[in-house]
Amino acid sequence: MTPLAVWALPGIGEIRPGDDLESVIADAAGATLQDGDILVVTSKIVSKAEGRVVHADDREDAITAETVRVVASRTTPSGFVTRIVENRLGIVQAAAGVDASNTPDGTVLLLPEDPDATARALAAGLRARLGVRVGVLISDTMGRAWRDGQTDAAIGAGGVRVFEDLRGTADAEGRPLAVTLPCVADELCAATDLVKGKAARLPVAVVRGRADLVGDLDLPGARTIVRPIADDMFRLGADEAYAEGFAAGAACAGR
Repeated sequence: MTPLAVWALPGIGEIRPGDDLESVIADAAGATLQDGDILVVTSKIVSKAEGRVVHADDREDAITAETVRVVASRTTPSGFVTRIVENRLGIVQAAAGVDASNTPDGTVLLLPEDPDATARALAAGLRARLGVRVGVLISDTMGRAWRDGQTDAAIGAGGVRVFEDLRGTADAEGRPLAVTLPCVADELCAATDLVKGKAARLPVAVVRGRADLVGDLDLPGARTIVRPIADDMFRLGADEAYAEGFAAGAACAGR
């Protein structure tokens, strides 16, 4: 098995609205990239380059505007409200991905407008500019149901297979695998977060050793990672599900 190498690209400064990310990343990478490398780009610098910046005072309104469906809402004893929502990209996460970390004072960032399209454009541009067949993932930080803490996951993909379909193959003991579908895009994004960090100002990392995942630019994007609501057994928080069921029961009783 090919060894896996992961490292952050130095030399990427503060990104501002209108900056050309393709040029910034190409200049930072220089001649270091090889065919089959995968670049993982933190969504914050994509949002900054796209000008997805709003005043911090408008954060709650921004969350509401980015929200398609409220999954759960909780108020802490201190009065702070946490909203878990489905945003316009179909992603379920806290605050619709509206983020105040690593942003200029007094501002917050919305998620990129179309992370898959941006990832494909970056991959196409870097391939043409540097002459190497690379893939691009765009990552964002989110929590996980049933587990504390956060990890980075893929919200955009260009020229990278987001799943490794092992269904129909056998495990080490020869037993057939029926449902095994690793989300390798999320795994790669989580791995690069170990070298990018949250305070090191290293927003782009390179993964080498999984060239088998790099392919055509029209491969399905990260949008396909989101589970369709019809298949989501946990589409509501416990309190919200109880309230919905109670209301439905009361409506039936009143007929």
